[in-house]
Amino acid sequence: MKRVVEVLKEKFGNRIQGSHQETVRELQIKIAKEVVIPAARFLVETLEMRFLFLFGSDARNISGCFHLHYVFSYHHVDQFIILIVEVRGEDLTFPSLAPYLPQANWQEREIQDLFGLIAKGHPDPRRLVLHEDWPEGLYPFRKDFIQNKKVPRVNGEYVFDRVEGDGVFEIPVGPVHAGIIEPGHFRFSSAGESILKLEIRHFYTHKGTEKLGEGKDSSHLLCLAERISGDNSVAHATAAAQALETLCGFQIPPRAQFLRVVLLELERIYNHLADVGGVVLDVAFGFGAAQLARVKEQLMRLNERLTGSRLLRGMIVFGGVRNDISDLDKKYLIQEIGKIKVDFDQTIQILWNVSSLMDRIQKTGIIKKEIVEALGGTGPIARASGVDRDFRRDHPYAAYQELLFMVPVFREGDVESRIKVKMQEVYESFKLIYEAVTGMPEGISIVETVPLKPLRSALGYVESPRGECFHWIATDRDGRIARWKIQSPSFANWPLIEYAVLENIVPDFPVINKSMNLSYSGNDR
Repeated sequence: MKRVVEVLKEKFGNRIQGSHQETVRELQIKIAKEVVIPAARFLVETLEMRFLFLFGSDARNISGCFHLHYVFSYHHVDQFIILIVEVRGEDLTFPSLAPYLPQANWQEREIQDLFGLIAKGHPDPRRLVLHEDWPEGLYPFRKDFIQNKKVPRVNGEYVFDRVEGDGVFEIPVGPVHAGIIEPGHFRFSSAGESILKLEIRHFYTHKGTEKLGEGKDSSHLLCLAERISGDNSVAHATAAAQALETLCGFQIPPRAQFLRVVLLELERIYNHLADVGGVVLDVAFGFGAAQLARVKEQLMRLNERLTGSRLLRGMIVFGGVRNDISDLDKKYLIQEIGKIKVDFDQTIQILWNVSSLMDRIQKTGIIKKEIVEALGGTGPIARASGVDRDFRRDHPYAAYQELLFMVPVFREGDVESRIKVKMQEVYESFKLIYEAVTGMPEGISIVETVPLKPLRSALGYVESPRGECFHWIATDRDGRIARWKIQSPSFANWPLIEYAVLENIVPDFPVINKSMNLSYSGNDR
């Protein structure tokens, strides 16, 4: 890690303004604003690091400026590098990375909306999070923004990109949908049924969870984390808890680490079962969808028996796991997982012999590997397009480093490949749960915590069912939460759907959308 600082200083001189080893895995490097683009490109192109995400923070009450944080993973040594850039004074601009690293597109637009900083050179500076009725000059993530004050609304218009030409027409879908899904707008440009372009417009119900976390204590923060995306409650709570625990510099008990693996993999299974069932239902194979729904229900009842919650809520706490699993419950868990696996096997054998299903999912919704990598795609979507990444293996946490599992990767990038990845991951989750339960050490499952240290920060992360989930937490002078950054996998993956639908027909959109299973709630965090 220190070698990285030395190399950057050799290349950029005094524009590398300092470094600090914040945690064992996290190195913060302060750099001048004007070298952020060459420094980022150097880390990616020369040192082969991976750019993960960027975010802003209002530190004017501490250092008199705004901070931009650029997070990179150094997978060769299981480390993270965070470049920190100060934006101060009258010049609230910063150089846009989006022309060089397209995945920074949404992140920079979010910073513009929420902090009022300006990404200079951004190819698409339109609003993202704040919609056209939000007044100019009011930035909700600044410290001086009053949360309980009603915001006046104004008239405005969002200008969508247009595709011109004979026979081209637009199909607006949403933001209000039939059924119970949350709001999101899809604007198709089509010639006949062929999709020429899709533009998405989301953030209709942005919850401001990061802002709500400011000034809170650890228990309140985890309560909020569980509600970011209901079906990923364990993933978000675990990432937040790991950030808090890293920030305080202590390890949870070994037994708690194994218990967290069990909970995370139970969550992965029921998510993937729902995803595959959703695709099967959208191609009108009701029998197969009903069987998968039945198998999922078995798992949800198992969750409730073990934890008291079908969504496994309340189990992840700062310092470990709230409730231990008894020997009797461990035996019951293994038995039920065995039964669920048999049911899942039988259902999958049926599905893979239905020609009408295969006809709808093969070569449908292809996302090329280079698109996934350019836009920072993650999780099963990335692995279905040939991107061999999984944080459980590449940056292990909990007890994953002590367990054996395979990371399924396919290369076609279509709906079929995304289903295959999820099905294979279900089988791997069965094995992981069995290994974690049978290899679980004796001992306590929770330790007494200590107060959060002041003016510290730490990064927590998990490989959630949808992909990489990050929580970065910083404290103020009193040891309370000063800034909480949530990078959900859906926020990273939603831009990919605009490419997945190209060269497909409009009736295939529901199947493509369901195969990606992106969360509106996780996006509107």
